Amino acid sequence: MIITIDGPAAAGKGTLAAALAKHYKLAYFDTGMVYRAVGLQMVLQNLDLTDEAAAEKVAQQLTFEKMMELSHHPDFRSDIGGQAASKVSVFPKVRAALLKMQQDFSLKPVFANGTPANGAVYDGRDTGTVVCPHADIKFFVTASMTVRAERRYKEFAAKGINTTYEKVLQDMVERDKRDSERSTAPLKPAEDAIILDTSTMDTEQEIAAAIKIIEAQKSI
Repeated sequence: MIITIDGPAAAGKGTLAAALAKHYKLAYFDTGMVYRAVGLQMVLQNLDLTDEAAAEKVAQQLTFEKMMELSHHPDFRSDIGGQAASKVSVFPKVRAALLKMQQDFSLKPVFANGTPANGAVYDGRDTGTVVCPHADIKFFVTASMTVRAERRYKEFAAKGINTTYEKVLQDMVERDKRDSERSTAPLKPAEDAIILDTSTMDTEQEIAAAIKIIEAQKSI
């Protein structure tokens, strides 16, 4: 079984994807990691994030091992990593360089320890539209802008990241604009995606709602 979960930042898709992977014993692929890895590598090398040729070269050289190494960097999950990922992900050549790795995973999904899995849960922004259009179940998880900004601000504060709600909100507005207006694979629901608005849901309610939908789909 292949499940895709797309949506904007801080909508709750990452938490949901990890929970569903655990519940159904499926592999978990956070596709945002590949773009964060490319973006962060460019930041660390002091490369211009608007230079598509440079970003393409970094993407072509990215390996799974390098991605996992970068994932331990303190800025990988910070706003720096998120903004860098959003900027390099607009480049068609970067997306093309990373697409095959993401698609191949659905053919032979594995757990983090390398053992085979009977399916996978994808977490990203175009997994249902581009990476795995053949997925069995597709979700598009969203929430209001103010709710998402508040969630992300609290997440940063808990990690000791010095920022303000206003800055987080502004960055989120700009990121949503870039993601939705990019020429290649813009952020949007797949035609057959199930829209899940988590604005008024806590984590447990979100997970329960998704499982209910999946079980209903499986019984059809």
